[in-house]
Amino acid sequence: MTQSPAEQQSAEEAVPQPHPWAGLVAEHFDLLRLAPLPIDRHTGARPLRFVELGRVERHSSEQSMLRLSIGLPGQKVRKEQNLLEVWADHRSKEVRFGPDNGLNLEPQNRGLGRFLLAQGIAWARQRWAHYRVEGGALPAKDALDNETRLRRDHVLKAQGFEVTYLDNVQLKATYGAGRVSELHSDWHREKVQILGLQEVAAMLEQADQNLQRQDVEIRKLEERIAIYKREDGGLRFTIACLVAFAVFQAGLLIWITTR
Repeated sequence: MTQSPAEQQSAEEAVPQPHPWAGLVAEHFDLLRLAPLPIDRHTGARPLRFVELGRVERHSSEQSMLRLSIGLPGQKVRKEQNLLEVWADHRSKEVRFGPDNGLNLEPQNRGLGRFLLAQGIAWARQRWAHYRVEGGALPAKDALDNETRLRRDHVLKAQGFEVTYLDNVQLKATYGAGRVSELHSDWHREKVQILGLQEVAAMLEQADQNLQRQDVEIRKLEERIAIYKREDGGLRFTIACLVAFAVFQAGLLIWITTR
């Protein structure tokens, strides 16, 4: 049974269409330096690392959107990972922080959660500090491990959000805040540092100078090793000659005594 054009149109309208901004990719990029931290018993080693911060934003009369993403050189992550979205609804004068499934970051426990929230809060405060904050439910998967749950709550509370638990086992929880102006846009700058072009150039120049110094030191060591090898070869030859002469002398002495 075929559908009429009106039925087809109504069926298409019933299917939720993705937002026109849903597929936007990052347009502006910065380099982030993740400071080396002590080894964590849950997340493992935390060495010095550099990652990419991607940024894209759009504005209309009804909505504004900021999307921040973290790119890991040489490593792929899932689509829903390393992503923070901030949506401002100008009709209801509300700001929503997403995604709805929570922040899923890699690498973990490096200060990226607070950093992304701080960037999103600063963007919203600059424009719509008087807007209300739309709260939401926190994913239960983050509360399965007590260490992860405490770290999540600490990040949210440090940025000015309130965390409310709906059950005694602390699995179901919600977050919220009053207005955007009540949120905090600071983060651990000693953990996550935004590098400008001049800073990156200075780091590359310093690294090149260190490599040149190491090359000079390596050549000096190689020359010393070559000298030691030549001296070692001469000593070996001298010892061999002395051993041969001693054996000859001993043989000659034995021959004389037996004659």
